[in-house]
Amino acid sequence: MERFTISLDDKLAHEFDHWIAARGYANRSEAVRDLFRAELERTRQATRQSVYCIACLSYVYNHHERDLAERLTGLQHAHHELTISSMHAHLDHDHCLETVILKGDTAAVQRFADAVCAERGVHHGKVNLISVDVQGPGGAPGHVADHAAGHTHLHLKPAS
Repeated sequence: MERFTISLDDKLAHEFDHWIAARGYANRSEAVRDLFRAELERTRQATRQSVYCIACLSYVYNHHERDLAERLTGLQHAHHELTISSMHAHLDHDHCLETVILKGDTAAVQRFADAVCAERGVHHGKVNLISVDVQGPGGAPGHVADHAAGHTHLHLKPAS
């Protein structure tokens, strides 16, 4: 682990300490690491450096909207290579919350999330993308891991 020192004026240090306490961080170092990770991820997404990602797409929809549940399920089936899992919760007599866990090419995941959120009757759609490095056996980049005959999968390591 590499160490470095930064200087903050008293006001900024005081505000930062309050921010750290409000979020429950044990120390400044972990808070700074999380801030760095968030900014680096934001930059990766903004500059399209993120090639592969995992993501959580959440949205609320009115299940009385004509054929909407079928359209949403159809979108997931049409993009089964991106969809890992989904969870469905009933909020009231009219509304459902659905959360879909995704993985794949970042641009494809974003297009899928945009398509779901654009469906008539979908509200409060939000996707959280996290860039990952794809690793195979021994940590080799971009390979499929083969641990047993016929058993293959990808290892996904957060990019930072």
